[in-house]
Amino acid sequence: MNQNLGTRIHTMASWLYEASYPVVFTGAGISTGSGLPDFRGPDGVWTRRDKGLPPKPMTVPWEQVNPNPGHYALVDLLKLGKLRFLISQNVDNLHRKSGISPELLAELHGNIARLRCQKCGETTARSEGRQRCTCGGELVRSVVDFGESLPERDLMRSFEHSRKSDLFIVLGSSLVVTPAADMPKEALKAGAKLVIVNREETPFDRVAHLRFEEGISEVLPRVVKRLKRLMGYFE
Repeated sequence: MNQNLGTRIHTMASWLYEASYPVVFTGAGISTGSGLPDFRGPDGVWTRRDKGLPPKPMTVPWEQVNPNPGHYALVDLLKLGKLRFLISQNVDNLHRKSGISPELLAELHGNIARLRCQKCGETTARSEGRQRCTCGGELVRSVVDFGESLPERDLMRSFEHSRKSDLFIVLGSSLVVTPAADMPKEALKAGAKLVIVNREETPFDRVAHLRFEEGISEVLPRVVKRLKRLMGYFE
């Protein structure tokens, strides 16, 4: 844990190089570089609420928020064959915007830009303006509110891939909201190495094999650059 940043970046890149089934789990922290608030950071949504303060107003509409270097680094991992599945707690649509294939993405808390069919569970872009799914079911907002069940298919796929992983990387999540926070536990049980990149403490810090408190956009692009060198790609 006391290793310098360069050493930890090299270690993470080496683990990615060796991994056959890397799985990534993202929380709000990956999107702070795009101008969105996190939840439990010093100025996060829940932190401000606990202080009796309202959430900070959006400076631009949701649909105009763009992915940042952290998001695009994950796309690079995907192209390198070093991202088998991506699990996200975020509803901001930035992973899809960045180019992550929907088949390799589980959006546990829904997506602000998509509607979900109440009958079959499939999602469709809100921009299509449809009220009914192709199966005939009614389309409703896909974002999951507190107390609501997570989408079953996304949840099952997330646990399935977590149990298959040999390297489980957490980016920008406090890992306190269950059942999503149970996924690193499942990965550890399966023998995976656990890497956490998060500015705030998490309940899994003591069992993490590698820990970064630096920002995701500071860490992940450098890890990808190092990984490319290990794989023989020279820019």
